[in-house]
Amino acid sequence: MPVSAYHEGMPHHHRAAGPRPDDDTLYAALLARDPAYDGFWFVGVRTTGIFCRLTCPARKPRRDHVSFHPSAAEAERAGFRACLRCRPLASARPVPPAVAQLRDAVRAAPDRRWGAADLAALGHDPSTVRRAFVREYGVTFARFARAHRLGAAGVALGRGRTVIAAQLDAGYESGSGFRDAITRLLGAAPARVRERRMLVARWLDTPIGPMLAVADAAGVHLLEFADRTALPGELARLQARHGPAPFGDHPVLDDLARQLARYFADARAGFDLPLAQRGTPFTAAVWDALRRVPPGETRSYGALAHALGCPGGARAVARANGANQIAVVVPCHRVVGADGTLVGYGGKLWRKRWLLEHERRAVAAATLPVAVAADATPASCPP
Repeated sequence: MPVSAYHEGMPHHHRAAGPRPDDDTLYAALLARDPAYDGFWFVGVRTTGIFCRLTCPARKPRRDHVSFHPSAAEAERAGFRACLRCRPLASARPVPPAVAQLRDAVRAAPDRRWGAADLAALGHDPSTVRRAFVREYGVTFARFARAHRLGAAGVALGRGRTVIAAQLDAGYESGSGFRDAITRLLGAAPARVRERRMLVARWLDTPIGPMLAVADAAGVHLLEFADRTALPGELARLQARHGPAPFGDHPVLDDLARQLARYFADARAGFDLPLAQRGTPFTAAVWDALRRVPPGETRSYGALAHALGCPGGARAVARANGANQIAVVVPCHRVVGADGTLVGYGGKLWRKRWLLEHERRAVAAATLPVAVAADATPASCPP
């Protein structure tokens, strides 16, 4: 008989809480530039009077010259001033200035064709820009700009714009060159694009790195961190089912961007979005159960399996958890080992630790108690 894991007293029901890291742990994180602590702990350097993020690229101070503070405000109250290099007062981790400037320029004018001379005119070294975009987004600036240019053209074609108008908007003088580029990108000739329901992609910035979102009228299909190892394979499978995903605008992506920003401002904020994940009935039940875990709490694989009426199904739950392609919204980061250890997160364990701490702090700061979620829907256990 299925038993709910969503009530007080359930075995393996964890709070996402933990003791204050000791100073030796924080100093080791400072030396390693561990991003899991970014925004949660700050280091004050007594010899300079400056406080920094633990990820600051500046030369590391001696152990006996530092103190650690759980907020930027506390560091300021202790008499330290903010570092101009790592900008600890900013809400999100700093993005390299060249990346921020050029990314915003591409988004503002996606039809522009960029060359090395354009980058040099703005004071940027093309090879430095290339490396910076690869670190941030996993692609070169040239590919980033080209994808947005052709994506805007593909979306315009899908909405009924004429081929010649979309071609000129995309900056192509040659009709054959435009047709070839669109066909490679979208898998269909420009004249046929408007007959297809297209996926649309967008990069979304977060405090812990850019995320790639893909959606259509059915809902969100994918939301993953840019450096997730499995992302290329996930995109390939998604596009094999639904066709290519050009970069562009879509109301579902607008809603996702707003709700994601709201979550990173206050982790207690929920998500109300149509999701278009595909999976077996059991996998779908696991994803639904994940969405029922309140912020500030965690569950073990075994507890989720028990809640779904499959006491021996911890491994099946782990597989379903790993198959989730909509990170944060479907909070697979809230699943931990039976002893509470952090295991198995495709977006990297430091992000899992960051997300859990973000949620723990939001719940701890609230005066209202954490809401108790309803029972999960029983599902047939996998073979």
